Formats: sequence, C-alpha cells, structure tokens
Amino acid sequence: MPEAATLFKEWSGYLKAEDLAQVESAYHFSQSAHEGQFRKSGEPYISHPLAVANILAQWHLDSQALTAALLHDVMEDTSVTKTEISRKFGKPVADLVDGVSKLDKIEFETQEKAQAENFRKMLLAMARDVRVILIKLADRLHNMRTLDSVDDVRRNRIARETLEIYAPIANRLGLNSIFQELEDLSFRHLYPDRYRVLAKAVKAARGNRREVVSKVMESIKQRLKDNKVEAQVHGREKHLHSIYRKMREKSLSFSQVLDVFGFRIIVKDVHSCYIALGVLHGLFKPIPGKFKDYVAIPKANGYQSLHTKLFGPFGTPIEVQIRTADMHKIAEAGVASHWLYKSSDTSLSDLQKKTHQWLQSLLEIQSESGDSIEFLEHLKVDLFPDEVYVFTPRGQIMALPRGATAVDYAYAVHTDIGNRCVAVKINQELMPLRAELRNGDRIEIITASHARPNPLWLNFVITGKARSHIRHYLKTMHLQESEQLGERLLHQALDSLNSGLPKIEESRWDKLVRDSNAKSRQEILADIGLGKRLGVVVARQLLSLGEPLPGDNLSPGSVVIRGSEGMAIQFAKCCSPIPGDPIIGIINKGQGMVIHTHDCPGIVKTRMDPERLLDVAWDPESTKLFEVRVKLVVANQRGVLAKVAAEIAEGESNIQNVAVNPEDSGSYTDMYFTIQVSNRLHLARIMRGMRLIPEVVRINRVKG
Repeated sequence: MPEAATLFKEWSGYLKAEDLAQVESAYHFSQSAHEGQFRKSGEPYISHPLAVANILAQWHLDSQALTAALLHDVMEDTSVTKTEISRKFGKPVADLVDGVSKLDKIEFETQEKAQAENFRKMLLAMARDVRVILIKLADRLHNMRTLDSVDDVRRNRIARETLEIYAPIANRLGLNSIFQELEDLSFRHLYPDRYRVLAKAVKAARGNRREVVSKVMESIKQRLKDNKVEAQVHGREKHLHSIYRKMREKSLSFSQVLDVFGFRIIVKDVHSCYIALGVLHGLFKPIPGKFKDYVAIPKANGYQSLHTKLFGPFGTPIEVQIRTADMHKIAEAGVASHWLYKSSDTSLSDLQKKTHQWLQSLLEIQSESGDSIEFLEHLKVDLFPDEVYVFTPRGQIMALPRGATAVDYAYAVHTDIGNRCVAVKINQELMPLRAELRNGDRIEIITASHARPNPLWLNFVITGKARSHIRHYLKTMHLQESEQLGERLLHQALDSLNSGLPKIEESRWDKLVRDSNAKSRQEILADIGLGKRLGVVVARQLLSLGEPLPGDNLSPGSVVIRGSEGMAIQFAKCCSPIPGDPIIGIINKGQGMVIHTHDCPGIVKTRMDPERLLDVAWDPESTKLFEVRVKLVVANQRGVLAKVAAEIAEGESNIQNVAVNPEDSGSYTDMYFTIQVSNRLHLARIMRGMRLIPEVVRINRVKG
C-alpha cells in the first residue's frame, strides 16, 4: 500500500485543493483515533481506511465519500461519536459514516438477527445515499483481499456473506470488476482446494489455446478492418467463480467448459455494434439461440452489450461481447460511472433512474417486512435476477427475475394492481395467475375492486416485492379481523359480568394498556381474538375485579358465527361444520378461534381445558356458502357423472372438486364431491335429489 502522501498526490489530479485538505484532515483524525490499534496482519489499523479511500478514489468519488471512508470505522472501534464527526466534517459525512457503521452497541438474540439488522440499516442508508454502499463495497473488497490473516471460522463467515450479499449487490449496481473480484476471493476462501485445482487448469488451458485465441483475434480484427468498422478487440478470460458455477449448474467437467475464453469488441457507436455483429456472423457461424441483445433491452443494472456465441476454428465455441466505449464504462463501473465519467449521456441517467427505482423498492419492502430477517430474505430473492423481459399493454419493457409469475408482474407494476388482480392475459390469452412469464410476453392484468391477495400466492411468487406485499396485507387483515373478533368476545365476557363495553371508562383502558405492556387498545383486542389473552380475564381487569376464581360462573352468552369473519375465525377441516350443525368454538393461541362440530373426535383432549372452549351459535341470517364433502357409491355406467353433476347444479350448489375411485370389482365406483351449501337443510335437499338417480347406490356426508 503506497504511503498516504503519495496517494494524496494522486487524488489531487481530480480533487480541488480545499477538498483535498478536508480529506487530509480526516486522515490525521482517523490516524489519531486508531492510534495503537493493529489489524490481524500486524499492520497499523489506519492502513485499512486508507486502502478503502483509495479504491473509491479510483472511481473519482467526491471528498465527502473519501472523508467518510477514512472515518468509516471510528464510530465502531473508538470513542468518537456521530456528533463529533458532524461538527468537524459536516452532517453529510457523519450520515455516511453512520450508514456504514454496524449496530454493535445493541444486544441481539442471535448472530443471524444481528447480521440481518446490520444489512437492513445499511441498505436503508444506501436508499438515501448510494455512496453508503460504495464505501461498504470498497471496505469489503479490501477486507477480502486481506482475509488470510483471519481465523478459519470468521474467514468462512465473511466469505459466505460476501458471496451471498455483497457480490450480488455489486452486480445489481453494475460494478462488474468488483463483483467478479469479490466472487473469486469468496470462492478462494470458501473452497481453497477447488479454487487451486481450477486455477491450475485455467492456466494450462491458457497455454494450450493461446494459438487458437490469437488466430481468432487476428481474423476478427482483419474482417472488421475490411468492412471499415473502427474497433478495439480484446481477448478476455472468464473469472474462476463463473467457470465453477457453470460446471456445478450444468454438471460439466472443466474440459467440457469450452467458452473459458471470450472476446470483447469496443466500437464507436450503437450503429457500429450491429454492423460488427453482422461481420462476425459472416466470419464464423453463430450458434442458434445463443444471441442476446442487451443494447435494445438493457439489464436492470444498466448493462448494455450484444452477446453472441460462434463456432470458431476446430469447432471451439467463441463467446463475443460487442459494445460502445460508453457502454464499456458502465459495464465496468456501473453506478460509480456517474462519478468516474461526468457525462450527459442518456444511458447514465437511465442507470441512475433504475438504481433509484431499486433502492425505493427496498424501502417499500422494508416498510412491510415484519422483521430484519424477513427483509434480508426478500432482499436475497431480488439479488439473484437472471432476468426475463416482458411487455406492458403499452409496449413498455419490464425486467423481472427468471421464473417470475403474473402475480410478480402485477406487484411490479403497482401494489394496488397486485392486491386486486383476479386474472391475467398473456399474449391475448387468459392464463392462470401462477403462469410463469417468458421473454417477449405481453402481459395484461385484470383487476376487481373486491379482490384481495390469496395466501396461496406465496407458494409461487418469487420476487421480494410481491412476497412482502402479500405477507403485509395478510398480516394486516388477520390483525383487523382478530381485533373485531376480540371486541365481540370482550362484549360477551362483559355481558356475562353484567357490564358492557361502552360503560368502560377511557382511564381504565389506559391503565390496562400500560399494565399489560401493550402498544394500544387495538393490540389487546387482537390478542383476545388470536387467543393470546382470555376475554373474561381482560373484562375482569377492566372492571377491577381481579383474577377469576376457580368456582366463578363465567360462561357468557354465545358468540354468533356469520361465516364472513375472514381469517380470525377458521372452520376445522376435521369435521367441516356447516350452519345447522351443533358447534363449539376453540381458542387456539396465535390462530384465533376454530369452529368444530360438537361430536368432532378431534376436540376430545381440548374438552379437558374448559378455558379454551366458547359457546358459539350460527347466525340465522348468514348468506355465506360453506364447503362440504359428499361420498357416493354409483353403478359404473356411462353418463352417471353428468347426471350427478346436473342434480347438484339443479340444487343450486357449486361443485368445488370431484374425485373418482373405482372399486376392484369394476361394477361400482366411489365418487367424492366437494360442494358448496348454505346450511344442513340445503345439503339434505341436494342429497335427496341425488338418491333419486337410479345409478346411485349409497350416499353419505364425509367428515374429515
């Protein structure tokens, strides 16, 4: 590492004198703060922040970023405070340092929770100022370069964290050179033997294929020259982790990975990109299906290039990238190119716009994620986007991760569209919402004002945004419905004690909220609905009657079940109760109330715990339809299924599901129908109609 004075001289090439003076002042401040501290390698600690600042200087980042880089560890490792930094170097620098600093002062239950919360804090700071993540990436890059002096356990943890989080973030921001170096360094520390073997194989291949590579390069240069295309041609080698990933994903040996070497052609403008492509396809035959146009449709991180694979000499596949000089700058420096190459080029503003959109989506996901671990889970999903490009009805291009579904697309367009989508048209054809999207699909989402997210969507959506919005909506709905149920249960308990909810004074509620360590009255009501608190206990606390005694008669009047309560009240699958069945309510902690029939064998043990049992009764005015299962044994004759289905339709019922199970003899067949009925009388009427069909031998309702 060069001396500080040498680096300051280099940095003066782009920094103003007063800015450089601030950076030098920060260096001396940091050196003083870290006095007596050493890295694991034995070097003075100041060598690390100086190296981080030098990486940022390669991108021509401003003096504030370099100052923050020099100070990035002082809040963590010394007694220096944010206020002190703000007073001496300004608030923007203090905010940058704070964004990079970890939350070491706070106690966390687990290492995983601490790591997740640190990432969340850093990414939220990055959403406000992207320089936070650039400093953090430079910090991580230098740490990875000097990781040999760290113990094995810590080295593995840091390398895995880099591979799973930091390298993908660098890729997402278009910092290609850093992304590749972080991946290779992580690979070297996580799998040292594999890295060594692969590096040796690549070195040997480099010698063996040198003749082929030079021959191809000369052919390309000559053919471009003949066609008057001004271009620079470079040979390039794939980085080791990329080769290793390909070997793993496609189960290949190293000798089967033929495109270890590639070529990059840099031309003067977009027009020349396509001319060069035509020249190449005339020189070597293209491999079908291996052409990608990232110029017309850039990647989400702003990357632009034409990619093509060709059959080279001796049948060796050749991978070629064609791009302009500006595209090359963005491909290497990504979002940092904004500082490195001050330009009015539209692609730079497009890149900034895309980066801003991604950062805003992080803020959105964080606001709806329940905790930091959930946020990190959503983030990881979004950091591995092998993109698929689809079109909106107006012809705009949208990039989504490969494997994304129509629901992912709906949430990518707008949260409200995702929450209210009911159907999708893909290329003018109605398709299921779980349909996987493919490149070039034209998508049109159909919405309805009454629609809401379905919990089953979580089984197939793959984007962090869709997953977090669905979870947030379901949690909110569950809480609202639990709150409403809790209010009804509290009413019932107060009535049993000859009191009522409106009579309770506000001061008593305030005292209960305080004494219960709850955030609000709504939280207490939701807890009652979810079974976390007993309504009768809360009622007595509100009335200052103390805890109920074992002999107290606390059985209040019945809770009326309408069937439209939503997620707060569930109907047991083991007995499938419908209006007309004698029922009982059971409070399951964290789930809310579950309704069973009185004779359900599944509640035998629960009857031993009377505190969890509630008297419930059906609302006679309920208009909801309930699912019930019916088994028929029928003579195995043609047209019998149609006759049964027609009779069910005649009885004004919907068929939800049909299953057929032929008996061994072949003369009879078991049929299982899941149908919708309004009550027991409705079911009896339908079953009576089915008994009149001559082929029906036996019919009964199935419970469980």
